[in-house]
Amino acid sequence: MAPFVSDLVERARLTARAIADFGENLVRPTIRIGVTGLSRAGKTVFITALVHGLARGGRFPVFTPLADDTILRAYLAPQPDDAVPRFDYESHVRALVGDRVWPDSTRQISELRVVIEHKGKDGQARTLTLDIVDYPGEWLLDLPLLDKTYEQWAKESLALSRAGPRAMLAASWHAYNATLDPNAPADEQVAITAAQLYTDYLRSCREERWALSLLPPGRFLLPGDLAGSPALTFAPLALPAEAAPPEGSLWAMMKRRFDAYKDIVIRPFFRDHFARLDRQIVLVDVLAALNAGPAAVRDLEFALASILDCFQVGRRTLLSSLISPRVDRVLFAATKADHLHQVSHDRLEAILGRMIERAASRARYAGAETDVVALAAVRATREARVRSNGDELPAIVGVPAAGERAAGHLFDGEREIALFPGDLPADPERVFDVGRTGFQGLAAASPEDAEFRFLRFRPPRIERTVDGMPTLPHIRLDRVLQFLIGDRFQ
Repeated sequence: MAPFVSDLVERARLTARAIADFGENLVRPTIRIGVTGLSRAGKTVFITALVHGLARGGRFPVFTPLADDTILRAYLAPQPDDAVPRFDYESHVRALVGDRVWPDSTRQISELRVVIEHKGKDGQARTLTLDIVDYPGEWLLDLPLLDKTYEQWAKESLALSRAGPRAMLAASWHAYNATLDPNAPADEQVAITAAQLYTDYLRSCREERWALSLLPPGRFLLPGDLAGSPALTFAPLALPAEAAPPEGSLWAMMKRRFDAYKDIVIRPFFRDHFARLDRQIVLVDVLAALNAGPAAVRDLEFALASILDCFQVGRRTLLSSLISPRVDRVLFAATKADHLHQVSHDRLEAILGRMIERAASRARYAGAETDVVALAAVRATREARVRSNGDELPAIVGVPAAGERAAGHLFDGEREIALFPGDLPADPERVFDVGRTGFQGLAAASPEDAEFRFLRFRPPRIERTVDGMPTLPHIRLDRVLQFLIGDRFQ
């Protein structure tokens, strides 16, 4: 009975919030856009570049409302939610333009409000408010836990940790777990050690060589102010089948803390932020998975399917807006497209499209629109042709970040190089093949032998316009804007 009552209370809260948002939208037309992506996908850079382009009148030829002067101006407005940190747009612009360093990664939820003044169909001035919500993709992967018991999660997590490269990375945690008796009395030090070893395993999975993506619970990697709290001090145990936890046992403690994690962390995020989104962009670092190898590509595919399953998608109606808001457009963007020559961009989009095809078809069936795009929110390279052994190759030119290595060279972050990044396969299936015909990544080879090796580049030196305002170069940021909000100006 308790879970049923709890679900009713949550549903009532969601409906009350939806009605309040609907009323505010009648007075001030607003779109809430969620921006998420797994670690190092480029969320901070994306939001900074998008807002900068809108506010500065960037070069967005595909975004028709700006290209045809429907948009009069765009500007930042005060933060709408008092309990949510403001996205630090100004500091991130300084980092990109002045210091030529990439801003710090997203570690918590933040928000930014942009007001767009535009001409309506009748020629009168109108406004459209964009509330941009930035949150870590790792938090999104927590949402499926709401429908699972501790026992289900523990069984699934243990099974996943024994597959592929995870088995080696989880060895220390597995060894400790084998010494534990779930029915033994609860012990705080045992719980702390188990949680730490489990967290170490998750962190190892995220390293560049492995680049694995399916790593819930998300707050274990991004604990914030919950670090050290009981709600983050639990781990999967090897449990006996069809049994119940004895009172006062280690099992009962882990189960209670898992339930607390759902109540304290996941449900408030879902209710206060996630369930209020109108449209969503999911940024995906496909190149990092390609660097690592087929196992990482497969893992990313499963993570993206899990992410899309979390969204309440479908066509928005008056009734759904009042009772159960839906995300009616979802865009998946393969970031860092500037690390490839444009001849491979279509292939990058094809690989991402293959990753999400099943989940995307379900979303389209529900009435939502989905799309994929190869994107560079801030373009760090330019294109060129180089000759090698008599052949002319498509290359990219840029400044590798300090500490990057390639072909025996250690880069200092100052010297510009021309690089042939390699060709992505014409058949997307090849990058999912873990057999002998598959490609070699860092997980199975040395950096020199890996088939793909995409370097990190520094932000570019920024051109300045006649009025002295910097313009951030990009790849297809205008296509992103057209998909996410272009219809609201028609």
